[in-house]
Amino acid sequence: MAVKIRLRRMGQKKDPIYRVIVADSRAPRDGRFIEEIGTYNPSTDPSTFNINEEAAKKWLANGAQPTEVVSKLFKIAGIEK
Repeated sequence: MAVKIRLRRMGQKKDPIYRVIVADSRAPRDGRFIEEIGTYNPSTDPSTFNINEEAAKKWLANGAQPTEVVSKLFKIAGIEK
């Protein structure tokens, strides 16, 4: 099972809020997930995000692959592989 750390879209139309989740790569974008590890709000100026650092490091150590956007958020937060 390939595990990805990616974004799940929430919020209203034209006002997205994303949750950072850990999910099987075969699951749909807003479908089933394993664990929620944070939030990301691009609508604010500047963009705000909140990530559970311990959970993110645990999943990265277990082999989960972050998507491009999530890896950029991790880099800003200071979370490295």
